[in-house]
Amino acid sequence: MMLSKKKDALGKGIRALLSDIDDSADVLKISATDEDSIINTVPKIKLEEIEVNPFQPRADFDPQALQELSSSIKVHGVIQPITVRKISDRKYQLISGERRLRASKMAGMKDIPAYVRTANDQEVVEMALIENIQREDLNAIEVALTYQRLIDECSLTHENLGERLGKDRSTVTNYLRLLKLPPEIQKALRSKVLSMGHARAIIAVPEVDKQLYVLKEIDSKGLSVRKTEELVRLLSSGSSAKKATKKEEALPASYKSVQTKLMDLFETKVKIKKTAADKGEIVIPFYSVSDLNRLLDIIEKD
Repeated sequence: MMLSKKKDALGKGIRALLSDIDDSADVLKISATDEDSIINTVPKIKLEEIEVNPFQPRADFDPQALQELSSSIKVHGVIQPITVRKISDRKYQLISGERRLRASKMAGMKDIPAYVRTANDQEVVEMALIENIQREDLNAIEVALTYQRLIDECSLTHENLGERLGKDRSTVTNYLRLLKLPPEIQKALRSKVLSMGHARAIIAVPEVDKQLYVLKEIDSKGLSVRKTEELVRLLSSGSSAKKATKKEEALPASYKSVQTKLMDLFETKVKIKKTAADKGEIVIPFYSVSDLNRLLDIIEKD
């Protein structure tokens, strides 16, 4: 009898507990609409209300990759929201995610999930550049140019930039040094004919003509980074034995600008020598008959 009472009491306790849960079920129940609002905490913004980022550092978008992303968005939607800032009523400016924005338009989407940030122009530049630099397919020159833009447009030092990117200051400096290489070597880095290791070895050679010679050796003989470093050591030891007998007169800034433009045009070393007031000469070296023909083709074309 006593046992039966205990069972009843236990049963009542469980039933009471279940009853309490049932009574509070109305509080815990979430309607489909409420559930959507909880899951989709990132608002969707109409594509027509978003203008592109004027500070976008990325100019080229692979058409095939864009089409593949567009096809994926048609099926799965945009998984990673873009980032925008509000600039007026129902008007937003893209901070990052232009590839996703373009692919969404291609997919015929009407709106897109977006994080809305408060940011001034400098912060927009910084966020766009940093997002760009986190891409895995950048070549060394693209990285270097992005570093330079961050320094110039966001007023950062090498050390400040390193801290923001989680990199050593020396890493930042090494990339920026690539921008001092002649255009032909920069072109090889862009096309990934040269690696960062090759470029760092070439930088150790101060003379542009010798840098270009090293490039040709790498290209024709398939030199490894180690072999390139050995070649550079040989060239450097030879050049260090020669002492300059007289200092060249400093070239005025306007002439330097012309010299740089000519180097970009011919993709090789160009030397302007100013001999007297408004007089001088332009020296363009060539390294083979085919190289000379290349230069002549450029001259005849332009």
